[in-house]
Amino acid sequence: MQQRLDKNLKLIEEALDIQASSRGNRIFLRGDDARINTAERLLRELCATGTDLSGMSSQDIRDAIRSLPCDNTGPLQEILHNNIQVASKKRIIVPKTENQRLYIDAIRNFDMVIGIGPAGTGKTYLAMAMAISAFLKKEVSRIVLARPAIEAGEKLGFLPGDMYEKVNPYLRPLYDALYDMMEYEQASKLIERGIIEIAPLAFMRGRTLNDAFIILDEAQNTTSEQMKMYLTRLGFNSRTVITGDVTQVDLPQAKSSGLIEIQKILDGVEGIKFVAFSERDVVRHKLVQLILRAYEKYEKRNTEE
Repeated sequence: MQQRLDKNLKLIEEALDIQASSRGNRIFLRGDDARINTAERLLRELCATGTDLSGMSSQDIRDAIRSLPCDNTGPLQEILHNNIQVASKKRIIVPKTENQRLYIDAIRNFDMVIGIGPAGTGKTYLAMAMAISAFLKKEVSRIVLARPAIEAGEKLGFLPGDMYEKVNPYLRPLYDALYDMMEYEQASKLIERGIIEIAPLAFMRGRTLNDAFIILDEAQNTTSEQMKMYLTRLGFNSRTVITGDVTQVDLPQAKSSGLIEIQKILDGVEGIKFVAFSERDVVRHKLVQLILRAYEKYEKRNTEE
């Protein structure tokens, strides 16, 4: 336990440029006053949540540090306490950044939420958690998960197997997130009964989805026509979350991204909430943040030239 505590204090030292040490049950901090105040706030609010610093993983510490708002206001414990109940061994999923907390609040309060940002920010994962939570609370009677199989395009007919076998590779990330939150047997039974449906976006045409929680993933790869079709599927007592990364559009150059378009078309429409993520919200390996930042600088230099 002491070894884990020392390692976590080292992470705080490096992140906040201070010195931290422990003796018994006391922690000592030295350094610039402003940075010490930030470290004290971090430690106090972690203690206020009932979290044992020596029992936290290195990733937990990094996430907690990243969750501190830039203006040093607002309690960190609000972020850590804003959890989602799901049916898995994990039981509870916690937002790890301020934007993730805002995203969850938006999903709770708006019938249509559009989350836009880079990979690894939890857009789809948290939307899936909210869908499962809503289903378990009987707020909806079914979950529909859709994704454009844009890479397949007209080549689906050349792939072996039936339609589901052809598009399954494009839907795999949705299955992965589902099985991470719900026991495999339980999820499989719900899929067999059609209560949870995972399908390519094209399967949404001509349908009206009532009493459902619907997620559209990788929405940057929808065309204008597909996006309009999807948006008009929403039925009574239904809500939807649309996620995507506008910097990773795989459509042919002649096609416009429906996700990029709706940022202008739906801006200011009552009942719809946009949530923007940045590299600060990336909760994958710390190198992912650095890679995204490097790409951003590279693309900015190229644009200026």
